[in-house]
Amino acid sequence: MAIEDTVALYTDVSHEDANTYALVLTSYGISYVVRRTANGWELRVADEVRKEALSLIEAYREENAAEPGAEKPASMESPAEKTFTGVWVSLFLLAAHLARLSASDPSEIVGRAGAGAEQILSGEFFRILTALTLHADFLHLAGNLVGIALFGTAVCHLTGAGLGWLMILASGMLGNLANAWLFQSNHLSVGASTAVFGAVGILGAVQTCRRRRSKTTGFRAWLPLAGGLALLAFLGAGRHSDITAHLFGFLAGAVLGSVYELRLAAPPEKRWQHRFLALAAAAVALSWLAALS
Repeated sequence: MAIEDTVALYTDVSHEDANTYALVLTSYGISYVVRRTANGWELRVADEVRKEALSLIEAYREENAAEPGAEKPASMESPAEKTFTGVWVSLFLLAAHLARLSASDPSEIVGRAGAGAEQILSGEFFRILTALTLHADFLHLAGNLVGIALFGTAVCHLTGAGLGWLMILASGMLGNLANAWLFQSNHLSVGASTAVFGAVGILGAVQTCRRRRSKTTGFRAWLPLAGGLALLAFLGAGRHSDITAHLFGFLAGAVLGSVYELRLAAPPEKRWQHRFLALAAAAVALSWLAALS
């Protein structure tokens, strides 16, 4: 949807509110545009659905308004420091793609490190990770760069950069492993999108757990996960997309996000974040060493 074809609903809301309102609109099938402005975050929709969108969001706000004197959940009082590591991970994926293209036989790299179901089940488990760093072409790469930068950064803002990337990486790996078990053979996939939807699942699960803790009931308690599934259906089911890998990544992320929120509910301290980040980086390095050896 082009900006010039839209009108603004809100022009100065917080990032969290913008994402929440966007999920409300997604659950009702209303297209929108979210962008950052000098005053905050802006939410825009087509003019013909403006009144409906405002009505839905206002109804949501009224039904989810905090009761007077109610205490804010502890998990919402201790967010992690803001991080933009999603940009750095996107640059790493770009570098990995350029490195593959510069190889004497780029297709051989895909054959040696892609998520081939039969090879994974034969013991080449490094493929469930290395495949996340490979992409078919620049168009495939571009979508995942945007997804990682947005959703990866959002996860790390909630959980801390180290734990966040470790969870996102784990969700992508689990998604590829489950996909290999499903297909057994004659299936090869590449791309970070399984991890991207893992990040979406983490975000949806964390927000759902927080809503249920704050006594939000009914469908609205599950709205973040429903919005994540809507994104999966809209973005993850394209013509050449591996929809089952995306779904498994999303489900793995939802499980990990739920465990995080129910067991920790606050980002670990910085020294642990550094250890988690080092563990994620080491897993990537060792997997590629195994693939190239």
